[in-house]
Amino acid sequence: MRPIRTLVAVAAVSLAIATPAVAAPDTTATPTVEEQRLDKAAPQEILRRSGFDDVAPDFARALAGTHSAAEAERVITREGRALWKRAVDRVQGRGPAGGDLSRDDDRPLYWARLGMTRALGQWEPGFPLTDARRAALLDTLERTSRGQDSIDLPADKAGQRVKRIVVTGFDPFQLDADVRRSNPSGAAALALDGTTIRTGSGPARVETAVFPVRWADFADGTVERTLLPAFRPGPRQVDAFMTVSQGRVGQFDVERTNGAWRGGYPDNANVSRTETVPIPAGVPTPRPQPQWTTTTLPYEKIVAANTGPVPVHDHTEVTEIPAGGSTPVVRPDGPTPGSTARAGGGGDYLSNEIGYRATLLRDAVGLKAPGGHLHTPVLQFGPGNTDPATGQVTDPDFVHNREAITAQVRSILMVVATTTR
Repeated sequence: MRPIRTLVAVAAVSLAIATPAVAAPDTTATPTVEEQRLDKAAPQEILRRSGFDDVAPDFARALAGTHSAAEAERVITREGRALWKRAVDRVQGRGPAGGDLSRDDDRPLYWARLGMTRALGQWEPGFPLTDARRAALLDTLERTSRGQDSIDLPADKAGQRVKRIVVTGFDPFQLDADVRRSNPSGAAALALDGTTIRTGSGPARVETAVFPVRWADFADGTVERTLLPAFRPGPRQVDAFMTVSQGRVGQFDVERTNGAWRGGYPDNANVSRTETVPIPAGVPTPRPQPQWTTTTLPYEKIVAANTGPVPVHDHTEVTEIPAGGSTPVVRPDGPTPGSTARAGGGGDYLSNEIGYRATLLRDAVGLKAPGGHLHTPVLQFGPGNTDPATGQVTDPDFVHNREAITAQVRSILMVVATTTR
């Protein structure tokens, strides 16, 4: 699920006069780019002021007490799910806050998870553990701590229709520019997970998950693996879905069109990818791969509704190479027939890509439900707190802005739920 780590191999030593037990190879890992940021002052303050500074040490102790890979898998599954639940509970006001950091904050989850992945990477078990097995354990930790394996959509109750909605968010990103950053889409996902929206046509249950800002995880199929169980036909199939990410300053955008192109901007691992969006093997997908997919969210109703103080736009612009051409052209009203994608409405980064992957999967399985991508406004610190070198990790404007974005995401989701059959 993640970029390959640098592994250090230790050769076994044999003696002519005896045949001792062969030492297990050292598969411990150099901390990743993301994990290295964890030692900066701001992440440590965020963990301390949320009470999440105990997560990684407790996890490391639990790992140290395991005696087999199978037992480690059970511990990692338990602890990963516990972190996700703890983050959701904190944002939704259940249990102690653990510190003075505002409850709506998504960053404790992000930094605590990185503490756990670093602990797993540096763990030296007392039993043999191959690189492949450690990678599988890391994958388990990523999925469980992001809510990706706990999307629990209800079936209809006797005599009552229950609408089922999936919403996704993202980790903070662009952290080399400002390590204090939060992502309002992740905060909204934590605030909405497991909640019920009351509509005139019945209740709507919302389940959420959060995704990494890493090209490699998307190429490996993390989006499809998470969404496919909810997209397939059955009594728990989704009635609507909305992928969410942070976009432009001062506005929401309902992205009309998604493009099959990665533009190369560095991800949280400082890796770049410039290529056609790769579709993982083994997932349903249309062939040939389309250059464009289109939202089925009720964008006209969303734009027209009074969802909050920030304007919501029906964003139709794309960048394409026209059929027979070689130069990218910006099209304000969407792609032209036969063109090649260079940017969807949501750009050419992972926000566009998650919208593309989700709607492509929708089309592949024949899901007849509204779905697509929403961009939130950029979450900004207060005017006196803009310098990453000297600024505080939070301020009243920052908290107010994040809470307001989450509230408007919820209002937009209400429009989607109300218009869902």
